[in-house]
Amino acid sequence: MFGFGGQGKGLAVVAILIGLNAPARAGDVLYASLGDTTRSPIGWVEFCAENPGDCRGGASQPRDIVMSQTAWRDLLRVNRWVNETVKPITDMDHWGVIEKWSLPSDGYGDCEDYVLLKRKMLIDAGWPREALLITVVRDKKGEGHAVLTVKSNKGEFVLDNQNENVLAWTETGYRFVKRQSQSDPNVWVSLGDSRPAVATASARDR
Repeated sequence: MFGFGGQGKGLAVVAILIGLNAPARAGDVLYASLGDTTRSPIGWVEFCAENPGDCRGGASQPRDIVMSQTAWRDLLRVNRWVNETVKPITDMDHWGVIEKWSLPSDGYGDCEDYVLLKRKMLIDAGWPREALLITVVRDKKGEGHAVLTVKSNKGEFVLDNQNENVLAWTETGYRFVKRQSQSDPNVWVSLGDSRPAVATASARDR
């Protein structure tokens, strides 16, 4: 679908593809728990002011994708291609400001910029915007980080510039803080982990 060149597929990826055909097991947590409406990140607000075409929203029906093997391979290709193509740089080094979200048109960016490009590429390829949600998390060090959540009939999966593989959200080790609403990309909702408390006890709250 995307033609980004050959990608090696390890045993872990093969196992995930096989698992896509299997029913969910009892106890699996497929979806994060949604909370109340919360403030949009200032980076998103400023990005939308400069790029309104990438932020068109308005009320719409939430749509999840059907996670077929073809869709899974497309996610892997996009995630790896963007991760390999964009070079990491802090906003301070890049723009001289603490926080700025932008599409990495010059080939450089930080985590939000990787997310924006992956989201745009998938939307341009025909994926429903309602299933592609920019998400703010706390990483394993307790630091702020952004990833792209893909909402599917098989659960929620994460595209991350810190990992070449696409993982189920429960496998990331992150503390999920907030993300875009499926019904409107300019509305953000807080997130609560539905996993056992031990899985998130070490992460600091935002």
